[in-house]
This record gives sequence, structure tokens and C-alpha cells, in this order.
Amino acid sequence: MCIFCKIVNYEIPATIVYDNDDVIAFRDLHPKAPLHVLIIPKRHISSVNDVVEGDAAALGQLFVAARAVAEAEGVAKSGYRLVMNTGAHAGQTVDHIHLHILAGRAMTWPPG
Repeated sequence: MCIFCKIVNYEIPATIVYDNDDVIAFRDLHPKAPLHVLIIPKRHISSVNDVVEGDAAALGQLFVAARAVAEAEGVAKSGYRLVMNTGAHAGQTVDHIHLHILAGRAMTWPPG
């Protein structure tokens, strides 16, 4: 079982900021911005490369959660960045699809 599935099952601690039937959001242990939250589907999907048609609703919930987190954290108006890495060369370090929400400072482009 992956580390994110253990968070979903409340087997290991995390600072949870959003939780519903489909997704859970928690603070990143190694933040890259003043606000760095990871939003994951509760059902394990390894990466974007493993997404199938039936995953559309669950993945849409990632963005619903991102909006809710941004509003709750007070960054919806000032702006935030959403990032989803796929594969090792893109920086995906946990094989469970996840959306990063980063905010609290000005972002640069290109990101890396």
C-alpha cells in the first residue's frame, strides 16, 4: 500500500485540510511555497498514465477541492498554482496521482 493510501486510511498522520467521500487534501511535509497542499483521490490511481474514462468524476473532484482549499486558505483572489507531475522525470515521487496547490508567494515561469 502506498503512503498516500495509508493517509486515506488514517494509518499515518497528516495535516488534513479538506476531506470528502472522493478526495482528501493535506499539507505537504516538504513545502515549496508558504501554502503547499496535496490533493489526492481516495481511490488509488498511480498516475495520469493510468487514468481511464471512469476516473473523470473523481479527478474532477480534485479541482473542486482545490477551489475550496484556496478559498479556505485565503489565496483564491491573490492566486495559486496547480501542478500535477507524471513520472519520475516530471518529479512524481509517490505513485498515487496528486494535485499540488501552491500559493502565498509570486510564482515564476517556466517552473523548472
